[in-house]
Amino acid sequence: MRWLFLIFLVAVPTHAELREIAASLTLEQAVGDALRDNAELHALRARWQAAQERPAQVRALPNPMLQYTAMDMADGGRWPDTGEKQVMVQQEFPWFGKRGLKGKISEKDAETLHQDYEVLRREVVMQVKEAYFDLRGTLETLAVAKAESGVLAQIEQSIATLSATGQRSQTDMLKAQVEITMLQQKCFELETQVASLQARLNNLLNRSPDRPVGLPVTPPGTDFGFEAGQLFSLAAKARPEIKKAQTEIQRDEYTRELMSKEDLPDYRLGLEYQNVGVDFTGFRRGDNMLAVTIGIDLPIWRSKYRAGVHEADKLLEASQAALEAATRQASFEVQDASFKLRAARQTLALYRQTLLPQAEARFKASDAAYRTGKGAFTELLESERFQLNARMMTVMAEANVGMQAARLERAVGAELPEAKETK
Repeated sequence: MRWLFLIFLVAVPTHAELREIAASLTLEQAVGDALRDNAELHALRARWQAAQERPAQVRALPNPMLQYTAMDMADGGRWPDTGEKQVMVQQEFPWFGKRGLKGKISEKDAETLHQDYEVLRREVVMQVKEAYFDLRGTLETLAVAKAESGVLAQIEQSIATLSATGQRSQTDMLKAQVEITMLQQKCFELETQVASLQARLNNLLNRSPDRPVGLPVTPPGTDFGFEAGQLFSLAAKARPEIKKAQTEIQRDEYTRELMSKEDLPDYRLGLEYQNVGVDFTGFRRGDNMLAVTIGIDLPIWRSKYRAGVHEADKLLEASQAALEAATRQASFEVQDASFKLRAARQTLALYRQTLLPQAEARFKASDAAYRTGKGAFTELLESERFQLNARMMTVMAEANVGMQAARLERAVGAELPEAKETK
């Protein structure tokens, strides 16, 4: 029933927009739309896909060279009817294994971009879930506040009835009216928060900030049965930052192997055709000749290649340290997020099972005492405030469970089965 109040919370006047607002928005829909439409994700996904085309390019041989040479006597020549013609085709070949290593390095570069994409993907999913549950909690809080206006209106009516018989002073009426005004101000603040959260969610979904997002209807999950050891193990396998560090280690290993081969010479093979059209007697003979050419580089600057190997060693050392740092950071974030989620769940259970029933019981007792002339209005007002705060705290505690679960999923690097939408 509490969701019936939410349809009236968005100040959008047109019927078409109102129908769109009234439509429900599940968490699965919000996450799916963000993964499909988020502009930052789209840009990084395109860069990753572009990088996947690089290995085929670096593995390919350089283009062969075709060379044509025409030669004639300096005096009395018949250019362009030359006396000698040469045609050569030459192909360069890197030393054995170099092209394969360059291809592997490019593959790891593309894989690194993939992991960057996964990092951003997990970040976007977390932000969408945070905004979703925050919006849901704020809307429910606003609904509670608006419903509480009805409670205060009833109190005001009771005061008016009692004042008419002289049982209560006009001061109680003024206090009730002030309380209603303060509650209206609270509603204004909550409506501002709703608009801000809707704009944030729209931004993540790559939409106009003022576009209606629909009513968030998916409650947060409440059953998370993973132990700490399981979470650490899952993070070590699934967290994209760790996978990226592992990929960079493999890349640097290939780079070092390539650097160790740089002092091995590249070589060139060529085939030359030559036609000699005039001999020393002046008669045209048209002799045809073929020649094979072989050339190699001379890698004589040894210090350059030693420096390349040392550079690759240090890059590999840095990547190994980065993996250790990523693993430690993942462990810290998993533990921190799991503790906060556990505390959020315990808080929600405490509010639902203890605080909220106590607040409602206190208000009922104060209301009954006031109506019978046995209680002061300040006590009734205080118990009403306490009940309102207890209801709001319970609603936001439920939303906080969803947000903390999203942060734990981000820390682990994978969706937790227990955190899926409850039916």
